[in-house]
Amino acid sequence: MMKPVAPDAGPSGALPACEAGVCPAPPQAPPRVRLIAIGDEILSGRRQDKHFSKLIELLQARGLRLHAAEFISDDEDEIAECLRRSFATPDLVFCCGGIGATPDDRTRQAAARALGVPLVLHPEAARLIGERCAEMAAKGQGSADMTTPENRQRLLMGVFPAGAEIIPNSYNKIPGFFIRDHSFMPGFPVMAHAMMAWTLDTRYARWHHLESRVEHSFLVFNLPESRITPALESLERRWAGIRAFSLPNVGDSGGHPHIELGVKGAPEAAAEALAWLRSEVLALGGRLEPPV
Repeated sequence: MMKPVAPDAGPSGALPACEAGVCPAPPQAPPRVRLIAIGDEILSGRRQDKHFSKLIELLQARGLRLHAAEFISDDEDEIAECLRRSFATPDLVFCCGGIGATPDDRTRQAAARALGVPLVLHPEAARLIGERCAEMAAKGQGSADMTTPENRQRLLMGVFPAGAEIIPNSYNKIPGFFIRDHSFMPGFPVMAHAMMAWTLDTRYARWHHLESRVEHSFLVFNLPESRITPALESLERRWAGIRAFSLPNVGDSGGHPHIELGVKGAPEAAAEALAWLRSEVLALGGRLEPPV
């Protein structure tokens, strides 16, 4: 009978508890989360992006964080190239915009190109779009006949890359689509934000609150950033996994010039690093209160 192989000890030298010779796999770190916002109207300033801040809020409420964001135009070649790079990563990606059925909506086509698969009408999407058309017809708006030119045009919003799954749209039933850890949703915040939350809670609940991270900071006066920089570098060497940050303020709003110094990472190590950083600031002649 083969004996189970003992896992490597962790940083503390302790092994995880095992039952019947079977040891649980160590928890994995959550994958990176990124945002891709698509639309000429955002780049031209005709519309203000609202997805970036909302996704950060939704992630933070679940113990996750945003790693990167990219804003690109409606050009199909540009979208396809961006998605080719993105699909090659293991990241969780939220893509907002360009999945309608007008000529400037090219995200569905670009996603299919990037994956090298055809576009197909998703049967569940077709059913939901049909239900929406029937609901509107009951209110005297349009027809429930899905063979009319208008409704055939609406059905194009259910044409997704082959292999995609739907993302429910609680606002008007017309779904987005999910494929290869990329979630595609409309540019309308009233639709997209609920779809983001559904995706995080339905597909990625296993990653919620897996890491415990905190961020602490304090203000420093009468200390040039160049003088404290070596201490920030030393801090990151002494506490692996803790990131230090420095945000200078030149006092352009009427206050005194200062630096916001801080740390972020695991709670216990971050608290130790913060206390050490405060002591270094004082030793270097910095002040924690503004000058009178």
